[in-house]
Amino acid sequence: MNSTQYLISDALWAKIEPLLPIHKTNHPLGTHRKRVDNRDAMNGILFVLRTGCQWNALNATGICSSSSAHRRFQEWRDAGVFERFWQNGLIYEGVDWSSISMDGCQTKAPLAGKKTGKNPTDRAKQGVKRSLLTDANGLPLAVVSDGANVHDIKLVLQTLDALECYRPPLKVPLYLDKGYTGQWLHDELVALNYIPHVQSRAEEAASLKQSDDFKAHRWVVERTHSWLNRYRRLLVRWEKKIENYEAMLHFACGLIVWNKSLLG
Repeated sequence: MNSTQYLISDALWAKIEPLLPIHKTNHPLGTHRKRVDNRDAMNGILFVLRTGCQWNALNATGICSSSSAHRRFQEWRDAGVFERFWQNGLIYEGVDWSSISMDGCQTKAPLAGKKTGKNPTDRAKQGVKRSLLTDANGLPLAVVSDGANVHDIKLVLQTLDALECYRPPLKVPLYLDKGYTGQWLHDELVALNYIPHVQSRAEEAASLKQSDDFKAHRWVVERTHSWLNRYRRLLVRWEKKIENYEAMLHFACGLIVWNKSLLG
């Protein structure tokens, strides 16, 4: 495998580096083994995120030692680096509030841990669900995770509360699939200044045929789920600690936003 294709670009590194906390040595004599370069450590984290490999597999790539990369990952996770990276990308790119879409996605979680549950679509094996909110262009605006056995409708308000940017005061159309049908949810969304549109795929397809002006919206969030699944560490959750899994989610969301901004 050519590991160089998974390295952080200069443009992305310019956005990440200012967010990293300054390291202070606690060695009593002020000397110790030279600390691994921050960019090398971030390259190692990105390699794990993109390929889904075990942390120990980093030792064979020459990018960074597994222990250094994992230790730095947890350090930056605690400092909120990956979430701020995502938030800054949304500020830089800007959000298209003409419509937003929400949908859930279930993936495997063989090692279980917090926020996992029996997947009803995978022979009750352990799985995790992520609830994702996107803008009209598919930029991820919020993501929350829970057990695979938790119904999508129960995560709607939590997902809206997890917005990584400010929502404008005007009414915003929110597109959902048929699994989000419920009068109580409709009333809650209206009270929060959203305009809920709940349609099945068949109903959306029928609307497309009936009107040339109708625009499909739900595919946008489904496409973003597909983008996230290209980061193989998210396709199967190997992290037992939920905070590690969610940090990987935040990093992937940030990469999606910034890549759109920088690559066009």
